[in-house]
Amino acid sequence: MSRAEMDRRGWDELDVLFVTGDAYVDHPSFGVALLGRWLVSKGFRVGIVAQPNWDSPADIECMGRPRLYAGVTAGTLDSLLAHYTSFRKKRSNDEYTPGGKAGARPNRATLVYSSLVRHAFPGLPLVIGGVEASLRRASHYDFWTDKMRRSILLDSKADLCVYGMGERAVLDITQRLHAMPADEIRTKETLRGIPGTIFAMPARDDLYAVPYGPPSEDELVVLPSHQAILDDPKQLMKATLDMEQQSHRGIHWAVQESGDRQVVMMPPAAGLSTEEMDELYDLPYTRSQHPSYTEPVPAAKMIQFSVTAHRGCAGGCTFCSITLHQGRDIRSRSEESIKQEVTAMTQHPDWEGSLSDVGGPTANMWGARCADDPHACKRPDCLTPTRCKYFECDESKLSSLLKAVKEIEGVKHLRISSGIRYDMTDDNGEYVKALVREYVGGQLKIAPEHMNDNVLKLMRKPKFEMFQKFLDSFGRESEAANKEQYVIPYLISAFPGCTDDDMRDLSAWLRERNWKPRQVQCFLPTPGAVATAMFYAGVDTKGKPISVARTDKERLRQHRILMPDHGAPPSKNRDRKKRKPSRTGSKTR
Repeated sequence: MSRAEMDRRGWDELDVLFVTGDAYVDHPSFGVALLGRWLVSKGFRVGIVAQPNWDSPADIECMGRPRLYAGVTAGTLDSLLAHYTSFRKKRSNDEYTPGGKAGARPNRATLVYSSLVRHAFPGLPLVIGGVEASLRRASHYDFWTDKMRRSILLDSKADLCVYGMGERAVLDITQRLHAMPADEIRTKETLRGIPGTIFAMPARDDLYAVPYGPPSEDELVVLPSHQAILDDPKQLMKATLDMEQQSHRGIHWAVQESGDRQVVMMPPAAGLSTEEMDELYDLPYTRSQHPSYTEPVPAAKMIQFSVTAHRGCAGGCTFCSITLHQGRDIRSRSEESIKQEVTAMTQHPDWEGSLSDVGGPTANMWGARCADDPHACKRPDCLTPTRCKYFECDESKLSSLLKAVKEIEGVKHLRISSGIRYDMTDDNGEYVKALVREYVGGQLKIAPEHMNDNVLKLMRKPKFEMFQKFLDSFGRESEAANKEQYVIPYLISAFPGCTDDDMRDLSAWLRERNWKPRQVQCFLPTPGAVATAMFYAGVDTKGKPISVARTDKERLRQHRILMPDHGAPPSKNRDRKKRKPSRTGSKTR
């Protein structure tokens, strides 16, 4: 992060410079730390500028001009999502900043940092990536301005955009530029044709006439143009579903015209093998924030002793962008690699015996696989409306993994905090018994999201009866273990297609059980999600019109059906006595 650190390593210059909106935490959950370690392990010199001042390029220039290129990311979250609530109110904190202070990164951080790099190092190849860039790779609806925006690649004027998990693409970019003679001009064409990346070219140019073009028309998806979406909002739904298919099947190119430019999306990069995942997560992360910080980074403490066991999610929830970013194909680490990581944790100076999580996007998908050809599958979801017969996941192996990890010397507690897909569990199966009896620390996060089956269908979530069935299993196993435990349900208000009456039905169901939910998210349309296209176009995935609470007034009205006090000014006559907070969730007995 500094010239002094470069000198201690004996580096006279960097090969690659990463600029990020997060604080620098050397943990594999932070993308820049992971990619930095990955490139260093391949013999490259990497510098990280974290949360630079955006009034001048001085912070960007602190380690000098990198030899190959600069990579820019807004950080772990979309910068606007990090700054604003569902009702566009400014957040008061940022978990990825020392001291949890808000305001350490700018709005639209990818664009701001890209501009700084261009000013600091004219002519240097510029690559953008991370969640913000990945999910804004095509024309997208921007909730915060209530407008359609074109691909972030065009607005950033970057040479390339990496989408999805970037290890393969970033290594390919680095090796291509490294292989070029030092006196040769590095052009945009040098970086074209890399899977998992996006580049731009003049709209008049024939994509089939270039060496890296798609082999056939059957492998090219032509998305509705930016102008077509502006003219007809329903075209955003088509574009979003086409992109979803490209991400899921992993074989197609996609192209979208935007004015006099066209954005070309290469097929997704192949997921890492188990051996490659093991290599990546076995790198020597310190699992600590950079020593230059004088205040703690809240997110670093939260995930310090957690383990990423797998990537990807077989679900296709329409409000979620995980599959658009990580893919639907599950990629899992070996049991031995996971155990080695945990064993190393027990030697960490901050270790106190508690492992906070072993999971991923979903806790119970480790080892899952498709027994058929996933490239030929057109289903948007492996689990709904019913579980695909080719989707295999051995619960007994997962239970054995957790048992083996818990038995490692020095591990006193193991908790599962990733959340689980209850529609994958066998009610009387080994995993549910082990989970509830051994790995729930009093509360278990579950995401039914709603109770109305029509709304759940729009979400691509299982029918509500499956959630009720799981509650019965949870209560039964908790009682058998003589434990008082609770389910913490995540719920969504004002989802596209959800009416006030649907919210009242959910509220009534909660009251019957004396539940007072605190985990309620008013639907926030994030770039790239299918539900965002529903919100913008007012149609479902089949093009059928649906009711949408679009204005903040309508959205707040639905939200207050579950959260009556949300946004209400404090009462002057409120009882000032300290009250014991009510339990959230389902008491098992």
